[in-house]
Amino acid sequence: MEEVKLHIAPRAEVGNIFPSRNNMIAIASGKGGVGKTWFAITLAHALSALKQKTLLFDGDLGLANVDVQLGLMVPHDLGCVVTGNTTLNQIVHYSDKGHFDVIAGRSGSSGLSAMPIGRLQILAEDLSLLAGGYDKVLLDMGAGIDNSVRILSGIAGSMIVLCTDEPTSLTDAYALIKIMSSQYPKCQISVVINQADSQQEGERTYDILCKACRTFLKISPSLLGIIRRDARIRDAIRNQMPLIARYPTSEAATDVINIARRLIIK
Repeated sequence: MEEVKLHIAPRAEVGNIFPSRNNMIAIASGKGGVGKTWFAITLAHALSALKQKTLLFDGDLGLANVDVQLGLMVPHDLGCVVTGNTTLNQIVHYSDKGHFDVIAGRSGSSGLSAMPIGRLQILAEDLSLLAGGYDKVLLDMGAGIDNSVRILSGIAGSMIVLCTDEPTSLTDAYALIKIMSSQYPKCQISVVINQADSQQEGERTYDILCKACRTFLKISPSLLGIIRRDARIRDAIRNQMPLIARYPTSEAATDVINIARRLIIK
């Protein structure tokens, strides 16, 4: 993989003025279409099943769909907070399908994805305070590396970068790791390979990404887990049910549960 040249905004432009929380985990991909939201939902369900009080924050500002995949009908979402009609803690909704709390985003709102940096920082600070009442808080971030991804991810003590074996997915994952490791050097970055044909193929995909990071960035993000390709995922999404609830013994469900266990031990 050739080194990707990127402009990195100065720290003062996107940095946060409050410390990160170790119980907050950002989930990002660098590229859309790799199963990020499905993974975030399934991981939240797995953590809840392992007795972790969990909050899932839909940070994909502008293309939010956590509530859609869960079949949640929410009266208030993140857009209500941005407009000042509600506070963040007032839009927390309980998902009885996954037994975890959800903060829903607002799909199709360019105003959210284009929020000024100052407003994003206030939102991040409020979320950091709310996180104090949970064991784990998962941030389902939007694809790419815009300000919302960098600022909201900056409050998390760790980041999971999800990618597949597609070349564009690997390239974009590398670009995301490059920016985040530069902007937030204390953030612990790990990798999850999704849609792998086998454990061996997943490890091969991770090795490609890790080799590029070692060569050009002088870092080696750890491999948190590999999720095998599973046809039952599509059925679960179509029926707006978490995979672990619908197919608890499926290969992909087992893989995500193992990832959740590793997160609790870390």
